[in-house]
Amino acid sequence: MKKDIHPENYRLVIFEDVTAGKRFLLGSTIETERTDKWEDGKEYPLFQVEISSASHPFYTGTAKTIDTAGRVEKFRARAAKKTTKK
Repeated sequence: MKKDIHPENYRLVIFEDVTAGKRFLLGSTIETERTDKWEDGKEYPLFQVEISSASHPFYTGTAKTIDTAGRVEKFRARAAKKTTKK
């Protein structure tokens, strides 16, 4: 890695895919509040993501409905209202 080109807070961070349960150790400048231990026994900052290459349909070849904010239910409710009006 070249010297003096990365920000001061560039460090290894654990990215955890909460959908697939997979974890990746990557270099990042992302701000985190949590920490966790990695396989090497050291503690690193932890950042949780909803979708990564471990759970995205493009990479896995399977389709899943991931709904953490209730968007699917809201859409179904709107669609149901529209069909009952006709």
